[in-house]
Formats: sequence, C-alpha cells, structure tokens
Amino acid sequence: MRTIVLILSCLLAALAGAQPIVPSPPQVAADAYILMDARTGVVIAEDNADMPLPPASLTKLMTSYVLANEISEGRVSRDDTVVISENAWSQNPLFTGSSLMWIEPGMEVSIADLERGIVIASGNDATVAVAEHIAGSEGAFAALMNRHSEELGLTGTHFVNSHGLPHPDHLTTARDLATLSAAIIERFPEHYSRYSERDYTFNNIRQYNRNRLLNEDPSVDGLKTGYTREAGYGLVASAKRGDMRLVSVVMGTRSTTVRKNETRGLLNYGFRFYETVPLLAAGAELDKPRIWKGAEDYVAVGVSEEVVLTLPRGKRQALQQQVALEETILAPLAAGDVVGQLTLLLDGEVQRQIPVVALQPVEAGGFLARLWDMVLMWIARLFGA
Repeated sequence: MRTIVLILSCLLAALAGAQPIVPSPPQVAADAYILMDARTGVVIAEDNADMPLPPASLTKLMTSYVLANEISEGRVSRDDTVVISENAWSQNPLFTGSSLMWIEPGMEVSIADLERGIVIASGNDATVAVAEHIAGSEGAFAALMNRHSEELGLTGTHFVNSHGLPHPDHLTTARDLATLSAAIIERFPEHYSRYSERDYTFNNIRQYNRNRLLNEDPSVDGLKTGYTREAGYGLVASAKRGDMRLVSVVMGTRSTTVRKNETRGLLNYGFRFYETVPLLAAGAELDKPRIWKGAEDYVAVGVSEEVVLTLPRGKRQALQQQVALEETILAPLAAGDVVGQLTLLLDGEVQRQIPVVALQPVEAGGFLARLWDMVLMWIARLFGA
C-alpha cells in the first residue's frame, strides 16, 4: 500500500500548553443513560447503556416509528379512518390509571389524530387502535415492532405490546432508544415534527406534552416521556443548537423533575464541550494517482459519502488524515470501486476509517497502451520505483 499523509492543520508550538480540557460527564441520577450525536452516532457519555430495562411509554417511540414507516411506504394514510374496538377503548381495565387519548368503541378516528394521540397525549388506547389497524392484532403488531428492532440493530430490545405497560419480557436499553430516536429524526422528519407540539385536543379534552423541556429550552424539539412504577421516570430528548443535534436518554429516575434536570445537564454538557464537524463533502477528491492499463493515465479518488465527525471543541485543528492507496491501480475501474482507505486520527487515536473510491470510471486502454504500461510497470518493479 502507498501511504500519503495529509495533515489538515498543525497546532502551533506556542499553543501546545493550551489544549482544550474536556471534563468528565456529569453524574446522572438514573438507572441508565446515554448522550449521542444524532448525526454521527458517536456516544459522548453513557452509563449502563446496554442494561435491559422496562421502557414504559418510551415504547411508543417504536409504535410511532412503525406507523411513520407504514405511512412512508404508502400502506397507511394519515387520512385513513380507524373504527375503535372494545380492546382499544379508553375504559379497558388494562389502561386504568394510565395515559389515554379518550377514544370510545365505534368512534371513527383518523390516523392523523391517533398519531398525535400517541406522540403528544401518550395514549395507550391510541397505540392499540393503531396496532390493530396496521397489523390486525396487538400480538402481530408487537412482532412487527421486533422486526423493525432487528433491522435497526437494537440488540437489547424486545417488545410485547404497543404501549409499554409492564410485562417481564418487555425490555429495551438506553442505547437502543437513542438509535431508534436518531432513525425517527433522520427518516421521518414530518412525523418527528409532532414531538415538538405542546398540546393536543381531542374529544373536547385538551392534553399537554409531558416533555417539560419543550417549554424551558428552545433548542429541544422532542421526543418522549415514560413512567410506570416498575420503570421509574424516563425521558428521551433531542435538541439542536447550530449544526449539532444531540439525543439523550435517561431511564429509571425518581421523579419528573429529576428526569428533566438530568436531561438538561447532559444536553448542556454535550453542546458545551463537543461539536459536529463536517470534514469532507460527498465526492471530495483526495488524490489523483496513476492508473495502469487504462484509457486515462490518472484517476481522481476520494470519498463517496459526506464525512462528519464528533470532536471535543477546540480539537479540530489537531485532526490528521491519512490516505493509503493500493500500490498498483489497474483499469478498467468503475466509479465507486474501492482503491484505498482514509484514516482519521486525533492525538494518535483512530477516529474513523473510510473507503477511498474511484470518483470516475476509467476504461481499459488499447492493446498498445496496455502493453506499454506493462513494460513501465516491469521497469518500476525492477528498479524498486
């Protein structure tokens, strides 16, 4: 492999003693927590993030994800009307003392209303109505939830119902909830906008979003609260400041005030001491090496997708990039063919490794051109060039 080292920028010797200091994350009074950059997936802080715990109404993040996906795929419309069953009735004894949208048997309710009933009012009755409409039964819908969990790589999650009321096998992790939330934000922006709505009125009953940070921090625009006696108080939140979006998850706190304050502390820590750094645009050229036996003598190589990192604030200038290309690049070559690797380092530690690809196709050269290149390659090997 041929290695080309490109130093993005070097720190001046005079600044060597003024390196930015990143303090340890704040102590969080929760059974588990995580703070993640939604764009890069980089985890800034965590504790017990892979511990399976009861999610309570945080379950509804997956219920609403499945609904948003069905709408995106065209199998369900927000204009669809759902006839409410006895099972989804707000007076179902299963729902006693829990969050409700207050729907009644025989009532015809639009998917748009049920969507808000799930996201804003956290209605357990609304989740059952949606589950039955999409999959025919709650059991079938739970199986669908678990299939989506597998597709998203949620390795610590298993759903038994659509609402999150306690069941010994109904569990998830802080890491999985952060991954799920980032997927909602990225894939379904129209659906995600529902999470920032402060209140919702249905059946002449006005209910308020329980995510109190929506009222206290203008950068917060989602996502979901949860509570059962078994789970404690949980909150999955997302906030955007400038070009950086963070997702935080706290599970198993002792009160609504604690979950709010701990979430605020995590978000403030992440925004204060870290930044999301776009380094290279998709299609950015890194080098133009020799290509042999081709119709062209040189080929532009670079990255096929945008390269973005999460870094401690003030460390961007210390970042280095190394491009290692194949010793001999031969035609024919299609655009996107891998010809090497880009390694990004910070203080000697690898941050990311990204394939380097051909940015343009190169066809095989004619017979004489290929023959001449074979001679040149033989001479190069002979003299160790």
